[in-house]
Amino acid sequence: MMARASNPLLDLDARPVIAHRGASAAAPENTLAAFELAAGQGADALELDVRLSADGAAVVIHDPTLDRTTDGKGPVRAQTLVDLRLLDAGAGFSPDGGATFPHRGQGLRVPTLGEVLWAFPRMPVLIEVKEPEAQEAVRRVLVQEGVVERCVVASEHPAALEAFREPPFASAASGPEISHLYWNVLLRRRVAAPRYDLLSVPLRHRGVPVPTRRFVAAAHGFGCPVHVWTINEPATARRLWARGVAGVVTNLPGVIRKARDD
Repeated sequence: MMARASNPLLDLDARPVIAHRGASAAAPENTLAAFELAAGQGADALELDVRLSADGAAVVIHDPTLDRTTDGKGPVRAQTLVDLRLLDAGAGFSPDGGATFPHRGQGLRVPTLGEVLWAFPRMPVLIEVKEPEAQEAVRRVLVQEGVVERCVVASEHPAALEAFREPPFASAASGPEISHLYWNVLLRRRVAAPRYDLLSVPLRHRGVPVPTRRFVAAAHGFGCPVHVWTINEPATARRLWARGVAGVVTNLPGVIRKARDD
């Protein structure tokens, strides 16, 4: 594990408001517009998702297919970066359940990871690698752009994190590692020192609360902050902070920032 006090994502005492795919309640997720809005609303860090294009570019998009968020169809991996540039990444966003689509035709594109990092040169970023094949492209961007210190790499898939398990990189726990800590804490079993630097966990999994006080305390014992997603209610955020949770991942960074600072 590494500790870097300069990165609030890795600081046990910080309470970063982490913008989930940007300010994604008010702008199309994973677009520069959503990240710009999040920064303007006072987000302390960004969370985003990365997949590979057909020609190996690290592109910022959540789903394996284009259908939900763009005007394209089919798998992301079937399109080159040039092809992806032609798509409207604002086409699928509606703030009112489909009554209007205010960002259609406004020039929003699927960004590359590098473009997001260039656009926000001081912002910490939690990078969710959605497929193991994308890890080398992500690693290359982080090294080439000199941004390793402000980024933490996460994934549900353990295989997607192998390139980030040693310094100078920082990584989050994978899905199986979160489960391993949870059940060992529940059963009061000893847990060996982990290979990760933080835990990014859901509020509940299959109806069961994940970031319990004991879970958070166990993580803190290893020097690992716990961040919880996706929290849009101020009252829930306050309860989590009182429980020892560090970061709150939210679609509404302005709302949660106010709840923290009031």
